[in-house]
Amino acid sequence: MHHGMRGMATTLEPLREHDLDASHLPGCLALSAEAGWNQNESDWRLMLRIGRGLGVTTENGRLVATAIMLPFEQRFAWISMVLVTADHQRRGIASRLMRRAIDELIAGGYVPLLDATPAGREVYRKLGFEDCWRMARLASPSAITVNARDLGMDLEVRSLGRGDWPGVLDEDRAIFGADRSGILQDLARRVPQAALIATRGGTICGASFARDGRLATQIGPVIAADDATALALVAEALARVAPPVFIDVPDRHARIGAWLRDLGFTVQRALIRMAHGRNLAFDDSNRLYAIAGPELG
Repeated sequence: MHHGMRGMATTLEPLREHDLDASHLPGCLALSAEAGWNQNESDWRLMLRIGRGLGVTTENGRLVATAIMLPFEQRFAWISMVLVTADHQRRGIASRLMRRAIDELIAGGYVPLLDATPAGREVYRKLGFEDCWRMARLASPSAITVNARDLGMDLEVRSLGRGDWPGVLDEDRAIFGADRSGILQDLARRVPQAALIATRGGTICGASFARDGRLATQIGPVIAADDATALALVAEALARVAPPVFIDVPDRHARIGAWLRDLGFTVQRALIRMAHGRNLAFDDSNRLYAIAGPELG
C-alpha cells in the first residue's frame, strides 16, 4: 500500500517534453553512463549537431529521458539514445518519445531505422519495426596481439589522406545507403590514426574509422569489397588503437567474427537492425563489415 502511494506521488510529478541542445549535455551524459553505454561528450555533441534530440525534464530541471533522430538525406533516419533514468522507467515515457519520433519522421518522408538490443526489439516490434539483419557486439580482451597479416601483393592499407575523401565518401554512400560525410569526418578527426583506406591496384576497395568512447574505442564503420580487405583494415586498426575495443559485426560476416574471437574478443550482446514497416534496410550488408555503432547507424 505504502509503496503504491509513493508510486502515485512520483507519477503526478510534472514532466516537460522539449528539444535537446548543448545545455543538456551533462544530463545526456549522466543518462548514457547510468545505462552503462559507451558514449562520451563528443558523441552526444555529434548527434545533437547532425540530428534532433528530444528530452523529458522534471519540474526541478533534471533530464530523465532522451531520444535522438539522425536524418540521412531524404531517405531514412536513425532513432537512437532512447534512454530513461531508472526511477522513471515503466511509465511509458520511452514509448511516447518513440511514437513522437516515428510520427515526425514519417511525416517528413523518412523511414525510421534503429539498432536494437534483444530486449528493445520486443518494444520496437509493437511499434511497427521489423527485423532486417543481426549483428554482434564483440569486446576485446585487455591486450590484443595481432599477427602481421600477409596482405597479398595487391592490397595496400594506409592512413586516409585529404585527397582520398571524395572516393571514400562515394563508396560509403553506396554501401550505407546515404551520405554520412559529417559523421565520418568527425570520427576521422577524433581518432585520426584509425581512419584507414585500402586500395587494390590504386582503386579504393575499403575504408575504416573509429571513435573514442567512455568505455572503449569503437572500430567502425568498416566498409570493404571482400573479407580479405576487411580483415586487413581491422588488423591495421587494432594495431593502431589501444584496447579496450568494441566492434559491431554483422552475423553474415562469420569469418571476421571468428577471427576476432580467435584474438580473444567475446560477444557482449546481440543487436538487430530494424526498419519501420519493412524488413529491408538501405545498406549493402555484404560490404558493410562493421557499423558505426547502434547510436549512429
